[in-house]
Amino acid sequence: MTLQIRVIAPDKIVWDAKAEEIILPSSTGQLGILNGHIPLLTALDIGVMRVRINKEWKPIILLGGFAEVNNNIVTILVNGAEEILEIDIETAKSEIETATNAVEEANSNKEKIEATQVLRKAKARLQAAIVINN
Repeated sequence: MTLQIRVIAPDKIVWDAKAEEIILPSSTGQLGILNGHIPLLTALDIGVMRVRINKEWKPIILLGGFAEVNNNIVTILVNGAEEILEIDIETAKSEIETATNAVEEANSNKEKIEATQVLRKAKARLQAAIVINN
């Protein structure tokens, strides 16, 4: 038994495949979905969605949005997404350091918000790199 998972960004369909399990970065924490899950609508945060296909986990970075679960179909509408094929952990750590410095050096609220978003994306890339390399 599988779930049909579809990830839709404003400019393209990022993912459209079947999987045994999905873990979503919801706004209240990690949310696991298996076959037979009750209907659900949830907000998503910036973070890593993990999809299990044939006992292997595939990470996809989601940049916020919403997910609907109904009749073993998971529809995910996101602001943006990055399918991860390969990420170097050291590069990801360097991106976090750069983004952290940008947050600390931000002068206006707008700059701080933008820098915080970049930092959250960098942290999600590091989390995805760890999933890939394990």
